[in-house]
Amino acid sequence: MQPTLVLVGRPNVGKSTLFNRLTGTRDALVADLPGLTRDRHYGRGRFGERRFLVVDTGGFEPVSGEGISREMARQTERAIDEADAILFLVDGRAGLTGLDQEIASRLRATGRPVWLVVNKAEGMRPGMAAVEFHALGLGEPWPVSSAHGEGVGDLLEAILDRFPEDPEPEPVPEAQKVPRVAVVGRPNVGKSTLVNALLGEQRMLVYDFPGTTRDSIDVEFERGGRRYVLVDTAGMRRRARIDEAVEKFSVIKTLQAIDGCNVAVLVLDAREPVSDQDAHIAGYILEAGRALVLVANKWDALDAGARTRFRDDLERRLGFLAFARTLFISAQRGSGVDAVLPAVDKAWRAAMIDLPTPRLTRALMAAVERQSPPRSGLVRPKLRYAHQGGSNPPVIVIHGNALDSLPASYRRYLEHAFRAVFRLEGTPLRLQFRTGGNPFASRRAPATGRRSR
Repeated sequence: MQPTLVLVGRPNVGKSTLFNRLTGTRDALVADLPGLTRDRHYGRGRFGERRFLVVDTGGFEPVSGEGISREMARQTERAIDEADAILFLVDGRAGLTGLDQEIASRLRATGRPVWLVVNKAEGMRPGMAAVEFHALGLGEPWPVSSAHGEGVGDLLEAILDRFPEDPEPEPVPEAQKVPRVAVVGRPNVGKSTLVNALLGEQRMLVYDFPGTTRDSIDVEFERGGRRYVLVDTAGMRRRARIDEAVEKFSVIKTLQAIDGCNVAVLVLDAREPVSDQDAHIAGYILEAGRALVLVANKWDALDAGARTRFRDDLERRLGFLAFARTLFISAQRGSGVDAVLPAVDKAWRAAMIDLPTPRLTRALMAAVERQSPPRSGLVRPKLRYAHQGGSNPPVIVIHGNALDSLPASYRRYLEHAFRAVFRLEGTPLRLQFRTGGNPFASRRAPATGRRSR
């Protein structure tokens, strides 16, 4: 069993920097701004042959916190309940604070092993950096530098020596068999609420304020014997309204989550008309070639007339996503949520489908027999055979002659034909056309006599 190390401390003491150091990644968003991390962020670390789990938490204000700070504290308390060891981070340069003392009292009451980590101790004498933190009564302080890695190895060795080695090697998940699902959309449409509803717990911080989620949070879970990785992302506003550096990084992380996922779940607020920003996000998903499920949230707040208007608006503004399934749900009440994962599974299977060359060619010939390509001048394009050129999204390569002159309407016709035959619901489909060269081009006789004149 791998030990779980939970990073706890007041805001801006370097917990996310240490998380990135322990996991060897840059998954946690880091900036010189207090309160940047709000949700629990899980990661895997390795020290030599030892493996462990790391949990990054938001700034902990157990007593005086109000509003969103209180919700962040609840997330931290849930992480503490899961901890095998707690790494309590303090700022060696700022010194001991009253909030440090409050947190220390709370951690002593848990009865779990606590390691007092004095961060930002680079360039300081170890004894001088840690001397005043003995007053917390949590044992010997460990001076480290998360940013530079000083003292982190010794700290990890001391912590992991207290836990038995895991006799079973960590199974390596096959990326192609575990759908990675990114939940994306504008701010305050209910993305985190949907993730919590799918998980069946308050895993993500939910607050009635736009921009609550700032980082992209990966959550591994299992439902019905099938494994998933859910990625909760920050809301994406229009570029003109992004004025904070942190929000710019949040948008970048969201775009990276879309690029790295297998299926994107685009959440819309059914109480509002489909906006230009919704269309922009959908366009980016389509450009990235990711499978897609549309989710209209807060459906319970609409009457019959409003629902009809929203459906019409959805068809008008997002008609280019006709291949995707649309679900109408209420994440807060849980109605319709059970249909989300089956729709994700169907879209994922379509995106990862294996298309045999004989079946593709037969489907191509059947489509041509029903409707021949139009003539372009003196030439009529000739389609000969097709094969698969990739997946996620599926790519179909069609070979023939004079395919450059195929009109866009006939290309769309072929796309619809392939979708109907192979039931490709929920995924974009890309067609590539390759025209063969003229085998007799090099055998032309030189022009002579009247032809030359």
